[in-house]
Amino acid sequence: MSEFLSMEITYPQFRKYPNNKAFFKIISSTIWEEIQVVGSKHILNHFTVNILPDRNFIYDMTFDYKNNWTAIEEEEYLFYRKNAEPGK
Repeated sequence: MSEFLSMEITYPQFRKYPNNKAFFKIISSTIWEEIQVVGSKHILNHFTVNILPDRNFIYDMTFDYKNNWTAIEEEEYLFYRKNAEPGK
């Protein structure tokens, strides 16, 4: 059995980049939200895994995040999401 299949994960999971320029809500193994911080604006985008790079990205955010992301609490994510504008 692959390592991925043997790991238990509870969704949602929350991450951010250490520079506080993007915040993530991992909803499932195939869906996530991203809030980009651009100046004083917060832009919300929704993503669904469609191609292998997307699958690798969400896997890394979920299981191998310590080199690129920081785990955060839902409250921190919601602070940025409350004023986020929909992305295009």
